[in-house]
Amino acid sequence: MAAHDLSYWRDLSSRLTLPNEAFIAGQSAPASDGQTLTTWNPATGEALAEVAACSTEDVDRAASAARASFEDGSWSRAAPAERKAVLQRLVSLMMEHQEELALLETLDTGKPIRDAFELDIPGAAGCFGWYAEAIDKLYGEVAPTDGDNLATITREPLGVVAAVIPWNFPLDITAWKLAPALAAGNSVILKPAEQSPLTALRLAQLAKEAGIPDGVFNVLPGHGHVTGQALGLHDDVDCLTFTGSTATGKRFLEYSARSNMKQVWLECGGKSPNLVFADSDLEAAAKTSVQGIYFNQGEVCSANSRILVQRDIKDAFIERFVAAASQLKVGDPLDPTTDVGSLIDTDHASKVRGYMSLGIEEGAQLVMGAAPSGEEKDAFVSPALFNGVTPQMTIAREEIFGPVAALIEFADEDEAVAIANDSIYGLAASVWTENLSRAHRVSRRLQAGTVSVNTVDAIDFTTPFGGYKQSGFGRDLSLHALDKFTQLKTTWIRL
Repeated sequence: MAAHDLSYWRDLSSRLTLPNEAFIAGQSAPASDGQTLTTWNPATGEALAEVAACSTEDVDRAASAARASFEDGSWSRAAPAERKAVLQRLVSLMMEHQEELALLETLDTGKPIRDAFELDIPGAAGCFGWYAEAIDKLYGEVAPTDGDNLATITREPLGVVAAVIPWNFPLDITAWKLAPALAAGNSVILKPAEQSPLTALRLAQLAKEAGIPDGVFNVLPGHGHVTGQALGLHDDVDCLTFTGSTATGKRFLEYSARSNMKQVWLECGGKSPNLVFADSDLEAAAKTSVQGIYFNQGEVCSANSRILVQRDIKDAFIERFVAAASQLKVGDPLDPTTDVGSLIDTDHASKVRGYMSLGIEEGAQLVMGAAPSGEEKDAFVSPALFNGVTPQMTIAREEIFGPVAALIEFADEDEAVAIANDSIYGLAASVWTENLSRAHRVSRRLQAGTVSVNTVDAIDFTTPFGGYKQSGFGRDLSLHALDKFTQLKTTWIRL
């Protein structure tokens, strides 16, 4: 990135060809009714492309193509080594096109190009690589029986998997869903968020080049209430995996009940607590907590948006937190020195500012960040920190999904855990302490799918990611993700 300055990325963007058609049965095609949606650059407000807005007819076409490809066995019954080799070729192609994919991601979402180039694209490629390596290392089981019987337990692909993806990490979360689903032998229909379809469409082209058979990977851009709903209700979709809001996740459960009882796997909202005890490394806790809430503009489902600080160290923590946060540069996402880019669009930015105004109205003190004036028209929101927040305030309870931190003080361990668990969500949590016993004790008591101790939002391909309560169920990443995309078969043989 050292040689890639702002002018480099601007020049590259001026020469970029943007994909704009759906990808069905191995071919790019417009929506069947010719409808399109506009994808925008949130940082500039400029239109990027008119992208196919797929209809229910397109969903039918994609489902037929996915089913046919699954039944013909070109992928579902391919040797593990063959599927592994194809996914490895896809990894190589993704890294060959790293700059292009990073630029598409930044133009679509407003995230800093440095993060897209150095984190998102290598992370997505790495996810495909990890599951490619896992394909030929998964074994079945032999159940204990008497000597006259043999019982085997084997995994089989489910069939047609629909994946509905959010806009905050379009390619990363696509990889989280797609890599294990493909590794297991399924055919997939991917619906990217309408705000950020570009990398998914380009990935489909690269997947075909890598050797994924036609119909095995389809991409349907479109509106959630049309394309997403049609996938949720489709009787030829065997499984739907979703990352996004809790409200939308509940709708997919309804769609399943109204259709074929397809499996639905949800990773939904969060309001993750970050517990900072007086015996912690205060400097590290403050500095890392800044990243825990402001990375990716706070548009992270597991963002540590509730910062719980022990009363004795609250003032010292705030001083260090503000000092670290003030070093963040808010600006042009194409500038490699930018730390905080734009939010996904002006409507979402307005919603985030609305939460900030509500925090002020309810009595919290804005100690960092600009108070909303009501005159803002762009998608940029500077990192904000509220002090004096009580657990019942709106900004302490609802997911803001922006760069807004709510600081809540606590007296002791029991109070900290009680505040942390007082939420409808349970996706992630962080604990800062130098006391080993406290680290174990508190981690066990926290109702969260991932607890990070002396760090924030610890994520790795080797460990499962998902939530408790209304943050959803099922797990992305690790070998456990394959549970969502396979079914178990018992074969009992009387000898």
